[in-house]
Order: sequence, then C-alpha cells, then structure tokens
Amino acid sequence: MFAFKIILKNAFRHKTRTLLTIGSVVIALVAFGLLRTVVSAWYAGVAASSATRLVTRNSISLTFPLPLSYKDKIRQVKGVTDVSWGSWFGGIYINEKNFFANFAVEPRSYLKLYPEYIISPEQKSAFLSDRRGAVVGIKLAQRFGWKVGDLVTLKGTNYPVDLDFVIRAIYRGRDKSTDESQFFFHWDYLNESIKKAAPDRADEAGFFMESISGPLLAPSISSQIDAMFKNSLAETLTETEKSFQLSFISMTEALLMVIQLVSFVIIAIIMAVAANTMAMTVRERIGEYAILKTLGFGGPRIAGIILGESMVIVTAGCVLGIVLTYPAAHAFRAQLGAFFPVFNVSRRLFLFYAAASALVGLVAAVFPAWKAIKTPIAEGLRRLG
Repeated sequence: MFAFKIILKNAFRHKTRTLLTIGSVVIALVAFGLLRTVVSAWYAGVAASSATRLVTRNSISLTFPLPLSYKDKIRQVKGVTDVSWGSWFGGIYINEKNFFANFAVEPRSYLKLYPEYIISPEQKSAFLSDRRGAVVGIKLAQRFGWKVGDLVTLKGTNYPVDLDFVIRAIYRGRDKSTDESQFFFHWDYLNESIKKAAPDRADEAGFFMESISGPLLAPSISSQIDAMFKNSLAETLTETEKSFQLSFISMTEALLMVIQLVSFVIIAIIMAVAANTMAMTVRERIGEYAILKTLGFGGPRIAGIILGESMVIVTAGCVLGIVLTYPAAHAFRAQLGAFFPVFNVSRRLFLFYAAASALVGLVAAVFPAWKAIKTPIAEGLRRLG
C-alpha cells in the first residue's frame, strides 16, 4: 500500500507532463484503433462471404457482360443447387457525391441465396410483386431518410437509362459483417428499359451467383462451369465468393500494407514518448532514489516503483483510449460511411490496446529503472538541493 501511494503521487507530481503523456497515449491508441478498423472494414466483404456461394463473371473483366442463356447451362452442373444473376447499375442519386452500391438482380433467387438479408414477409411480398420495387439496407435508408413507399430516381452511368423506383423493403443484416448499405432492384425492370434504349445490350448479365451443395465441391464445380464456356465468345471465370471479394481488395493491397505499417509506427512513437517522460522523471528524482537506497530499498523495489509509475500513466491512457474509440469511430463512420459500409470496432482490438499499453509501459521504464539502480548512492545524493 505504501509503495502504491508513492507510485500514484509520483505519477501525478508533474500534472502537466503526465496529462500530456496520457493524452499522447490516448491519441496514439485511438489512431491505431481507427486504422486497424479501416483494414478490417476493407475485408468485411470477405468475412461475410459464404463458402457455399460461387460467382461467375466474364474472364476478361467484370465490366464485360455474359449472355443470360448461360444460366440454364450452369443449372445443369451437378452440385449446383440454385442460380441467380445480376448486373451492376452504378446509378447516381441526385449527384456524384451520393455514392452507394446499386445493382439489378433476379429477386426471388437472389434473396434465397442471401438469407443474411432480413426482410419482413410483408415487405418482401410487396417487393416481389412490384416491378419497380427496390430493397435498401437500413444504413442507406437512414443516410438519406428513406422509408418504405418513397420514390427514388437513379441516373444511369453504366447504362443509358434513368430509372424510377419505389422503396418496398428495408433489410437488416443478420450478422455484424453484413453490408446494410446496398440498393438492389428487379433485373427484369432494367432489362426492359435497356431493350428500348440500347437493344444490343439487352438479355445480358454482369455476373451469375450459384449456391452449391457443399464447400468442398467449389473447385470442381468452378472448373466444370468454366469448361462449358471455354473457347466461346464470352469465356467465364468462376470462383468462390471469398475469392471474388479478395480480387477487389488485391487492387489496393499496397495501400492496406501502408496503413498497417503506419498503425504499428504509431505504437513505436508513443513508446518513445513514454520512455522520454520516464527518463526525465528518473533524472529529476535520482536523489530521491538514493535516499530510498539508504533506507534499505533494494534495486528491485526501486525498479518496481518506476515501472509502476510508467504503468499508471499508460493504463490511464489505455482506459481513456478505449472510452474514446467508440465516439471516434462513430464520427469516422458518419463522414466516410459510403466507402466503409461495415465499420465495426472489434472488442478484440481492446485486448491489443491492453497488450500494447503494457509493452509501452514496460519498455519505457526499463532504461530509466536500470539507470536509477546503477547510479551510486553518493552520486545520487549530490544531486539533492
């Protein structure tokens, strides 16, 4: 108890310095947490992928379409239990700043393939029965203040048509990793509009989605599908949903590596800041430690006092960092939610906070403690007064 009182009083003897150090720890941990959450958000689509879903696209690029007739051949592959299809519409709502994912799908099979989209039976029925009906995620609806029954117009970018929709359903995600900021509608509605505006682009799908009877069948089924269309005018590339998502992430892999590197550099910087604070503290109190030695305090106890002071400072910063991470993440999500539809702070991140803080506190105290122990009593007493 006596040692704890000494540690606590020493930690806050220079309040300004201590508060600035704690503030540095807080800022560093929150910055680290946001950067790591950005990386996790980037991989959110991968985490939400199902092992029993495949995606078939044009082997050249996702921007090249596939004939709609492919769906009947894909259904015949053994192990394929259901097939759906869709096209990326890429429509603009009001202006270019309002970016969000919007695409046309075959509604019944698509909703069957994605049970993680929770829709009430009444809204689902209304959507399926309305050719102009659209389904939006709860986050997207909250972003624009949409509600069921609202009229929404999207200006075409990939297709030369503007489409009017009636919001018939708002879905929620079954899991935390489910993207709740999507907008999807009837593929038939888009196709009928394309037949009038650009007939040569009608009856084409941007991608096919297949559910399979087991994840172990994915490689063989993928090979069979691609073999059927080999040497055709539109060859295919079939891969698991996870691989499909990773193909997009690979385009920004270098950026992700930089973000991860910067996150660890932040921890190294705060380690240096804490070490500097403890070095200054020990240098100022070297005479006091000499007195403690004359009173019978051994090296381990003095080292424990210095380590304890360091741990008090970083622990305070860690606790405040945990408390402030949530509002910081909320503010980040509010500003960049369109680019990171799934931006959830993982509780495991706080375990890293604790581990990083313990490491910082330990490293910051090692050299100052060694110096305090090794300094002779006579030399330390000379610094008094």
